[in-house]
Amino acid sequence: MIEVTEKTNPYVACFEKSKDSLPGNELPWLASERQKAMDRFAHLGFPTTKHEDWRFTNIKPVASTSFTESQPQEGAFASDPTIGIPLIDTEHARVVLVNGFFRADLSKLENLPDGITVKSLKDALKEDANLLEAHLTKYARYADHAFVALNTALFQDGVFVHVKRGKVIETPLLIFNVTTESAGQIACHPRCLIIAEEASQATVMEAYTGSEGSVYLNNPVTEIYLAQNAVVDHYKLQQESEKAFHIATLQVHQERTSNFANQNIVYGGAIARNDISATLAGEGIVSTVNGLTVGGGTQILDNHTFIDHAMPHCNSYEVYKTVLDEKAKGVFNGRIMVAQDAQKTDAKQTNQNLLLSGEATINTKPQLEIFADDVRCTHGATIGQLDSEAIFYLRTRGINEDAAKSILTYAFAGYVLERIKIETLREHVESVLCDRLPMGDLVRGAL
Repeated sequence: MIEVTEKTNPYVACFEKSKDSLPGNELPWLASERQKAMDRFAHLGFPTTKHEDWRFTNIKPVASTSFTESQPQEGAFASDPTIGIPLIDTEHARVVLVNGFFRADLSKLENLPDGITVKSLKDALKEDANLLEAHLTKYARYADHAFVALNTALFQDGVFVHVKRGKVIETPLLIFNVTTESAGQIACHPRCLIIAEEASQATVMEAYTGSEGSVYLNNPVTEIYLAQNAVVDHYKLQQESEKAFHIATLQVHQERTSNFANQNIVYGGAIARNDISATLAGEGIVSTVNGLTVGGGTQILDNHTFIDHAMPHCNSYEVYKTVLDEKAKGVFNGRIMVAQDAQKTDAKQTNQNLLLSGEATINTKPQLEIFADDVRCTHGATIGQLDSEAIFYLRTRGINEDAAKSILTYAFAGYVLERIKIETLREHVESVLCDRLPMGDLVRGAL
């Protein structure tokens, strides 16, 4: 208990010092929620490998590092802060957060159609408090998740997206989270709230990057609410600094006949953890959660997913693929729960893992918890290396061994790549994958 207290004390002290100046402190419901969240964090402490959900992901480097809270950064950058993140074109709306704070001067929101609101979360707490009270902090649960509790207590800014009934965001909305090296070892807690009202449609991409070689903690929480018949395509690209820590939570709440699709691309950070959960709270819902993780060096890349089938006649589909090289370590824990009343559920979960090195490791745990009797649920996991017969076949066609391995590795990732509808993002991910392959230029030339 002493060790827990020592590690949580700086965050508790930070909260006590800043709580009266945090955005929304004048709103009783938010001030109360922040206090409860910090009390819960102080009680839980940082998770250790003794916790079942963190058994294979040792975050001691995170808990032991003395991070300072991020502050707004003003002024111009030496170069475009979004460099390295795929941009579609200048006509598309984009939001830029620097060290967790909204930067209006770097964002481009002038041409949003009527019925679409995109703004700083800090401003939204002043201008849309009643709407936020119904949704903000209502979906991302912090009772058993220390990092969600920490974000809930300490977030200072973020993004609020509101798509009104029947409205459509025709082109993707891009949300860029940039962490700069000049800020030192900082902790960022950006918060994103997306509300898609009845029969609305939106495509949103979140991207995370930071200055090369920087050590920092990015602890984002994104909450997405889909009303009846709403459609949201959500993409996440995580390409943090190779020395950074990224602990992220995405919580989705879906109402009747809504459709949500997530494509989660992970290849950055020294330690990266994604908790992705979807609650299917009405009938006729479709929820798709796919992911591609590419790791090397000594990275630890952890993906936890949870699909909660709370109502009948819902479908969920999940495919997670992992490619690990050198001494990288991967974790996948996919949990599907089917409630007693959730009859006619159709749930499919697949986890496939490719190890390119004898020292790379993966721990996978697909789970089904079914309390209904009229369902169709499948799950499975595979771990392996490249097929020696396939390599031999390609070599008999005049392709050398490195090129054969590169082609087969790219083909392994192809299922997820093909489902990235944003062309520029897909090309970027393909390029990153090719850069990590021994004969990537050959594969890139064939694309």
